[in-house]
Amino acid sequence: MKSAAIYSIVFIQLFVFSTGSSFASTEAEPFFGHFTGTAINDVDNELPGRKMDVTIKPYKNGFNVTWSTTSFRSKDNVKKSTFTINFKPSKEVGVYGSAMSKDVFGHERPLDPLKGDPFVWAQIDGKTMTVHSLLVAEDGGYEIQSYERTLVEGGMDLIFSRVQNGKIMRQITGSLKKID
Repeated sequence: MKSAAIYSIVFIQLFVFSTGSSFASTEAEPFFGHFTGTAINDVDNELPGRKMDVTIKPYKNGFNVTWSTTSFRSKDNVKKSTFTINFKPSKEVGVYGSAMSKDVFGHERPLDPLKGDPFVWAQIDGKTMTVHSLLVAEDGGYEIQSYERTLVEGGMDLIFSRVQNGKIMRQITGSLKKID
């Protein structure tokens, strides 16, 4: 009788763990692929040309987002930034913590914003995946950058915003086409 109860508990734990893992992958699956496009405008309409790429793919029981932005400030001044972040499910449905570093036991965890690192998380709400990055300034102020990617027929629309201490500093919109 005692061993049957232990097996039941183990089965329930395995069921809950495996269900949560597959749900995370299933929730992110519509976003999987490679997308490319250009920026449309920004708040001040003073944006130099930008090319944007994003790849979203499975990662363990979550997903990986890799994105790059190439800015064409002039013929001789081209700047490219690339970021890649792994996300894993949190206890909240639709919310994913970043897995950007490992603790002393090898467990993946977010970075520490009080040490000058960004605190990054993602959320999926229907056809929109948003990646947020919180940075704490030395003076205690903050900056939040958000990449809101909404699936549309044939690709996704992007809204990037950068907010410092409650003030919108930049907002960029773009359209990306799914290429695989």
